[in-house]
Amino acid sequence: MTTNKNSITKLSETDIPAFQQIKDHILDEIQKGVWKEGDAIPSEAALAKQFSVSRMTVNRAVRELSSEQFLTRIQGSGTFVAQQKYQATLVEIKSIAEEVRARGHVHSSELHLLERGKPTLQLHQQFRTDPGIILFHSVIVHFENQIPIQVEDRWVNSQLAPAYLQQNFSTITPNEYLMSAAPLQEVRYRIEAVTAPARIADMLEISHNLPCLVLHRVTISGGQVASIATMWHPGNRYQFAGQF
Repeated sequence: MTTNKNSITKLSETDIPAFQQIKDHILDEIQKGVWKEGDAIPSEAALAKQFSVSRMTVNRAVRELSSEQFLTRIQGSGTFVAQQKYQATLVEIKSIAEEVRARGHVHSSELHLLERGKPTLQLHQQFRTDPGIILFHSVIVHFENQIPIQVEDRWVNSQLAPAYLQQNFSTITPNEYLMSAAPLQEVRYRIEAVTAPARIADMLEISHNLPCLVLHRVTISGGQVASIATMWHPGNRYQFAGQF
């Protein structure tokens, strides 16, 4: 798309429908940071004039971007860039660092706990181990572009990952280490919406009454439970997605 001296943006002469080209333009402006979260985008009338298309064409582009949660339409006020909800796929187990980098963003983490844990009898039963087996425990906050998007509370079977406590989790994620130490055989998971406890809310920098999306995940390696992780995500800026 190019802009001439009269500020009329010409749509490309391709088989791509005009409304889709306008959608792509809006998304490109958002991704480049020209329009940031909370910014108002030009009115439908202004966009129709800019692209020399009908108001109906622009309305379809804006309506679809709103349903896809890229834009928020407020009656009487206008259309705004929505708060981004970072996505994680459920089809394959990926490191959260890999997920973040795939979006072209910067991953960082903050280690809150790394210890030889003191598990309950119930936790040993979940691991199907006797109380004499050592379990490691870690709590890590993961950030995307310096915004906290996940609190990872993980227990690990020391028999399958004996060097867990020696890892530098500022340069490697627990998932990345475990995928090499205890190759994945099976995964079980469930998701629920839960109000975060105060300590989790504080780590995610959210209000204490905000719901979180909580992923409970058990990984199996060699017929044994390798790890049990509870991962908290702020419901207002995160979503899970997948395709089969």
